[in-house]
Amino acid sequence: MAITFQLDNYKLSEFIEEATNYGDKDYAYVVTPNADHVIRFYDEPSFRDLYKSAGFVLLDSRFLALLVRVNKGMQIPTCPGSDLTAELLQSVIGPDDKIVLVGGTASQAVQLSKKYSLRNLRHYDPSMGFIRNPDEVEACLNFIESESPFRFCFLAVGCPQQEQLAQALQLRGKARGLALCIGASINFLTGVERRAPLWMQRLGMEWFFRLINDPKRLAQRYLVRGPRIFLLLSQLNFVLRSHP
Repeated sequence: MAITFQLDNYKLSEFIEEATNYGDKDYAYVVTPNADHVIRFYDEPSFRDLYKSAGFVLLDSRFLALLVRVNKGMQIPTCPGSDLTAELLQSVIGPDDKIVLVGGTASQAVQLSKKYSLRNLRHYDPSMGFIRNPDEVEACLNFIESESPFRFCFLAVGCPQQEQLAQALQLRGKARGLALCIGASINFLTGVERRAPLWMQRLGMEWFFRLINDPKRLAQRYLVRGPRIFLLLSQLNFVLRSHP
């Protein structure tokens, strides 16, 4: 069964401009798929629905971009979520901009506030497995909405929890601002996890660096589940969405 996977035609610098000008009058959310997300997209109709609702779908993985280029002759720009998060914090967000962070620890939130001179960072750390508890999900959504409008809301609670929160905010229609599903980006920025050297990132080998540094947690994802992407490429029709 062939499935269409739509991506937005943005390089990092181009989307930074888009995000800079987004404002807080509307709401949209950003997803940054890697190979594991694409496998999930193929397998799970509910996950496809989360992506269908996203305002922006930006390719996170240089490895996947290389596979698509080799197998389909298609050039897809990459906009890695960790690079995007870092660039927004370093170059776009001002000291008084309201930023909401969901996920990460209280100490990480303090560290980010100091590192980037943020005076208006609001933090919420839901418990592990919160997504299975409707009351906890409601509390999390209420917190985000109570801080709306915000310039950016960073959702850092892992996939697919962060995408589920982002879509729920859209369906409820109360939040205003741009939400970004950013995975482990905060861990990289605060030193909890080491990021691959630039040369490995540019070669599309960041996944390998993460694997050798955390094999117990990531072996199933990268060595057992991950290779399915090679089989699924023929069943996926990648489409680039252009923007004015």
